[in-house]
This record gives sequence, C-alpha cells and structure tokens, in this order.
Amino acid sequence: MSDVLKAAFMFVAPEADPLAHRQWVKTAHVHLLAVGVKDYTEAVKTAKALVAEGIAAIELCGGFGNRGTAMIVDAVGSKIPVGVVRFDIHPGLGNASGDTLF
Repeated sequence: MSDVLKAAFMFVAPEADPLAHRQWVKTAHVHLLAVGVKDYTEAVKTAKALVAEGIAAIELCGGFGNRGTAMIVDAVGSKIPVGVVRFDIHPGLGNASGDTLF
C-alpha cells in the first residue's frame, strides 16, 4: 500500500473554529485531520472546503444527529464517502443530539 488516504474527522462543539481547532495525525498510510465546527451551517461550509483540499473521506462525531449527517452528505454529494459515529445523545453536548441544538 503506497497511497496515503487523506481523511477528516469533524466534531461539533460550541465556539469551535475550523481554522483554529484543527490538527493533523499522520501515519505512513493515513493522514487524518481532526477539525471542530460550531454548528451544522459551519459544518456544511467546512465539508465543502475539505473536499476542495483533497480530503477523500469524512467521519462525523456522534454530536451530528440524523439531520446534521444528511446536511453533510448533501453538501459533498457523491464526491466522497461520509461515515458517522453514532450516539442518540452525546455527552459532550449536554446529553442532547446536535439535531436539537443546531
């Protein structure tokens, strides 16, 4: 395996700034960008920018509910796959789904 997969893990947290709250973890075969966004609107913009930057897959944190996930899938279309960590409620969001907050 010689190709490097560029992927992103996007998490939602109040006051997160996708330009400031981002960090790369690089291994020989996977370069993973963790990036925070403050809400679903910012997540959609960030997902589109990640695709333009060459990210080949996005995984969403459990804070994204069904509606938030659908918004990201719609934003990237069929360009890249979107995966999801599932929580019905998320402990980092006061035991709520992002769908009820954003």
